Amino acid sequence: MSSVDASSDSATPSPPVQPGELRLEVVVLPVSDVDRARDFYVSLGWRLDADFPVEDGYRVVQLTPPGSGCSIIFGDGVSAAEPGSTQGLQLSVYDIEEARADLIAAGVEVSEPFHDRTGIFRHAGTEARVTGTAPDRADYGSFASFSDPDGNGWVLQEIKQRLPGR
Repeated sequence: MSSVDASSDSATPSPPVQPGELRLEVVVLPVSDVDRARDFYVSLGWRLDADFPVEDGYRVVQLTPPGSGCSIIFGDGVSAAEPGSTQGLQLSVYDIEEARADLIAAGVEVSEPFHDRTGIFRHAGTEARVTGTAPDRADYGSFASFSDPDGNGWVLQEIKQRLPGR
């Protein structure tokens, strides 16, 4: 089952890392069932970059969300963390309602849109959530959340126009 997905051939390569740069490239997720996790993320439309069963007890799967420069990796022997213990992973989206609809169509349970009572970012967990999008749909202010089959937690954040310098 060793493979690299052919769709990665059409991916836009990023420029080489330059001196002094620190790029977040990969986030490791702890999962209990590698095939189930792989199928879940593939069902979301994430690009399967690699699936390497290197040796007995060691398998590495890498997927990349559409448009992202950062990938996730999980597998057998990849993380000692408890499956589902990663929380607060964030995906930036242009339209929170459209992103929610896409996830729901893929069979994912997604929270209703919410914003934080402070209007700054979001609190951990569900504390301080206010139902509905941010007032005037302010960029960086509207969120929705979902989890993978193991309970690793993801948050969508709506951004239509980035702040200067970002």
